[in-house]
Amino acid sequence: MLRTLTRKVMAMGLGIATALGGSLLATGASSPAHAAVPDTIPMTITNNSGRGEPVYLYNLGTELSTGRQGWADAGGTFHPWPAGGNPPTPAPDASIPGPAAGQTRTIRVPKLSGRIYFSYGQKMVFRLTTGGLVQPAVQNPTDPNRNILFNWSEYTLNQDGLWLNSTQVDMFSAPYTVGVQRADGGTATAGRLRPGGYTGVLNALRAQPGGWANLIQTRPDGTVLRALSPLYGVETGALPATILDDYINRVWQKYSGSTLTVTPFGDRPDIKYSGRVSGGVLHFTNSSGAVVTSFHKPDASSVFGCHRLLDAPNDQVRGPISRTLCAGFHRTTLLTNPNQPDSGAAGFYREPVTDHYSRIIHAHMADGKAYGFAFDDVGHHESLVHDGNPRQASVTLDPLN
Repeated sequence: MLRTLTRKVMAMGLGIATALGGSLLATGASSPAHAAVPDTIPMTITNNSGRGEPVYLYNLGTELSTGRQGWADAGGTFHPWPAGGNPPTPAPDASIPGPAAGQTRTIRVPKLSGRIYFSYGQKMVFRLTTGGLVQPAVQNPTDPNRNILFNWSEYTLNQDGLWLNSTQVDMFSAPYTVGVQRADGGTATAGRLRPGGYTGVLNALRAQPGGWANLIQTRPDGTVLRALSPLYGVETGALPATILDDYINRVWQKYSGSTLTVTPFGDRPDIKYSGRVSGGVLHFTNSSGAVVTSFHKPDASSVFGCHRLLDAPNDQVRGPISRTLCAGFHRTTLLTNPNQPDSGAAGFYREPVTDHYSRIIHAHMADGKAYGFAFDDVGHHESLVHDGNPRQASVTLDPLN
């Protein structure tokens, strides 16, 4: 199944408002109620990478009208995946020839929640299990895509419009910018690095003590392919599993004697939850004093992955609280601000041990916005474009410099 940002930012209806603190409800409300989103819209892929290798495109996802997983061809026709197997069986070749360097190619995207993959030099390898598509997992050294330079964007196109984002939740790799053209002809873009930002990120990771340089993966010929997220850094041993223990312990100690207040919805400031640690467990109560959810002390994997001990179901209580906690841990603002979320980026990543991966990526983005971790949209720091009546989408493959 699709993972990372598709699981939350690209949720439908109420889930979108929950994830983004109500911001998309406001955005969607401004779209004309009568404007029907067509079954497909054009997406222009521009190759400004400066690389001479062929580019291959893939549009993979879930068909919203049926819930089927599959792929879309260049004309926007959806094709469901055939049955997979155990062990996994090869998926049909869903590749679309991409534009050469300096060229543009326009495809059509249907109403899916999915990913636009692009690879340089060779086609990607996809397989099918009995449960659906196997996504690339390059933290595994035996993954068939390990030595391919590739990346992906995530999107949902539905009756309420288009949501399209760039992402570094799993890895930082070949850079790109996403965009949407609105009905009035105006455009919005997100995900563009500053000039020199690609090498800037990699050099900053190399210079950061504590194992952060170990996140960078290269091909046998020395070509840099990507930097893994800190979650995969912990899982592979590139980062120590105890890297956040001191900070987490200090957070638990602080809120054993004081209250952490979480106001998870940007458009509903009256909804607040109060957190206190008792018996080693962080309990949150509502305005009536009733315990609504509790969290055991997380480890680095739970924090970096926003999962396990910080699981965030798509509900109206635990999920929003967990998203806020996860953002506070990544940005290391929980000791400096007992009122979360902390939306002021000036105070983020100030601890000596923090999510340096996300810190460095944000510092090298043209507008400071990125998806450095799963809930980077808390406080609206995400690299996302949305329009309720889109005319055209775009993905620009940017230079690796």
